[in-house]
Amino acid sequence: MHSRLKRPYPTAPNTEPNTELSQMSQASPSVTFDKINEINGESPTLIEGLPGHGLVAAIAVDVITRQLQLEHHGNVVSEDFPPVTSFKDGRVRDLVRVYARDDPAVMTLQSDVALPGRAFKALSRCILDDLAQEFERAVFLAGAPAESEQRIGDIVGIGTTAAVESELREAGIQPADGPGLVGGITGALVSKCHHAGVPAAVLIVQANPYLPDPSAARSVIENALEPLVEFDIDTTELEEQADQIRSQMEQIAQHYRQMAEAQQQQEPEEPPGVTMYQ
Repeated sequence: MHSRLKRPYPTAPNTEPNTELSQMSQASPSVTFDKINEINGESPTLIEGLPGHGLVAAIAVDVITRQLQLEHHGNVVSEDFPPVTSFKDGRVRDLVRVYARDDPAVMTLQSDVALPGRAFKALSRCILDDLAQEFERAVFLAGAPAESEQRIGDIVGIGTTAAVESELREAGIQPADGPGLVGGITGALVSKCHHAGVPAAVLIVQANPYLPDPSAARSVIENALEPLVEFDIDTTELEEQADQIRSQMEQIAQHYRQMAEAQQQQEPEEPPGVTMYQ
């Protein structure tokens, strides 16, 4: 069964023209969630896998989606996503996709390219309006440049509620110390969840500062996601195929680095004593 749920930003009613509302409508992105399959079991945990530092989220969520054999739940389509076409095995597919399964109750969000900051409005609207009614909580993954090789794979957590913070501690995930910032589209989505009252956690993992990092992805699966979400993933391929995975992900990594550099030029410097993750 295929249904189409459209959630455009509101426009002015069909009465006298309202210049202010018209300008707001033109400036605001529209987003469409094309649902392909229903979720009939218990509410799943959403795991975000958007490309970020070290591509930790993208690598980890790709493995989870394949090994749990999650079904294609739907596509997120927006004019604010990059104007490119994605394909696999000779078949065109949407850039941003959602996968899900009833048992284990897991939902994943994936993108084939790094998304620009402007895309967060459309993506957050889809998450809050279309997906939040289906999932129980969200888990976001953020990479942080490792200060040394020994720190690669170290993980700390952040929760939007006291209940989520308690779940992180029960899973053996230490809370992040001191003040800090989670930047990029992941940070923006977490902020939206926080203000909308959607339970969410952020797992911050230390990763290679320069290359896609399968070892950091393996660590976040084994030491954080498995105890937190309660599923079992064989991470052997992340060790055995590390070079191949890096090669496959390098094009996405280059795109992400270009976007991150452009974003840093636009954003103010971090306040003293504050650490930025994205």
